[in-house]
Amino acid sequence: MTMIPAFLQISDSSGSAGLGALAAMGTGMMLFLLAIAVIGIIGVWKVFTKAGQPGWAAIIPIYNIIVLLQIVGRPIWWFILLLIPLVNLIILIILAIDLAKSFGKSAAWGFFLLFVFSFIGYLILGFGDARYVGPAAAGGSAVTA
Repeated sequence: MTMIPAFLQISDSSGSAGLGALAAMGTGMMLFLLAIAVIGIIGVWKVFTKAGQPGWAAIIPIYNIIVLLQIVGRPIWWFILLLIPLVNLIILIILAIDLAKSFGKSAAWGFFLLFVFSFIGYLILGFGDARYVGPAAAGGSAVTA
């Protein structure tokens, strides 16, 4: 006698009810993740706009990192560092802190709200009262672009 968990047992002979429930859960999860992604894009778009960069750059892969590097005042070759495992985590933390400082926020604010809870942090930064004061890595000087 085999032991089959109750959630894997299907009561009807065709199995369509169980598969339908799994498909509905999968569809619901995909819609939830899509909503999270859209809200995240909106937050980054608004942050880019506040920093004087084109908002649409938030949706272009690779280019959005280059724009972020320009906003915080780091050299573009840092993109290569983001391709190295484990090093990229350190670089992302530095970029989050630099971005927070570029908007007049503290390093702790940048770490916790832009690195750990980035979904919330970018929305707060984009839609809040924070103003772009210039690239933090360049000493806070104004952007000339």
